[in-house]
Amino acid sequence: MARATRRAVPQLAPPAKQLLWRSVYEIMSLGQRDLGTTLMNYGFASLDPSAEESTDAEPGADRFGLQLYAAVAGAAELSGRDVLEVGCGRGGGASFVFERFSPRSMTGLDLAHQAIERCRARYARPGLEFVAGNAEHLPFPNGAFDAVLSVESTHCYADPPNFLREASRVLRPGGLLLLADLRSTEPTEDGIFAREDVGQLRAQLASAGFRTLEDEDITANVVHALELDTPVRRARIEQRAPKLLRRHVLGFAAVKGSPVYKAFAERELTYLRFVLEKE
Repeated sequence: MARATRRAVPQLAPPAKQLLWRSVYEIMSLGQRDLGTTLMNYGFASLDPSAEESTDAEPGADRFGLQLYAAVAGAAELSGRDVLEVGCGRGGGASFVFERFSPRSMTGLDLAHQAIERCRARYARPGLEFVAGNAEHLPFPNGAFDAVLSVESTHCYADPPNFLREASRVLRPGGLLLLADLRSTEPTEDGIFAREDVGQLRAQLASAGFRTLEDEDITANVVHALELDTPVRRARIEQRAPKLLRRHVLGFAAVKGSPVYKAFAERELTYLRFVLEKE
């Protein structure tokens, strides 16, 4: 289903795109068995081994996924702030940010209701809550947050500019959007995750009323993380995924040698990290 999604999404109308991605993540959140991970991102690894980020995670336990959250959320001062993560998935990232950066409140939002139920059961506690909702119609009042966090999520949205406008609406004046995601390096109608390219993304951010404070290409860090994490990802999937689906799950996980990994390594895909201020 993941492979079919990547192939079909560029050709679908926005409502159908949203429904298809929601179906994928709802299915991945069903049942008691999962892939043994609390995060669903490609990860981040420093290119300088002496500067490797400490996440307090056990070796192999979402280490590189948490390092991506540290790189994105750690770019701003969140202590004592009200923070919203849009596209929180399984909730491990929101929990990590809440513990590591000490915001006053942390809210995780995701379209997949099954995922939100799991987040609530595993992570919810005073100051950290999870809400089911649509990123393009955020169920919060104007000016409710000091920072909005979005990690590897906007490429799934039916209309990313709608999300950016909503993010601006729920931010207080001078609030920050901390965003990391992938796009096609050049305009294309083909290829994996074909849709907006990096130039269009930057134009959309400006049109939504954000001033760019930081704009960093972290593709090499993502590729390095995938290389280092491939043995753990492969072992986890081979242990837990049904044999019939194993090849497709390995592709979705972007293990070394997979089409997604090659697209990053060959620079067909670019992964960017932003710090953006509401003007």
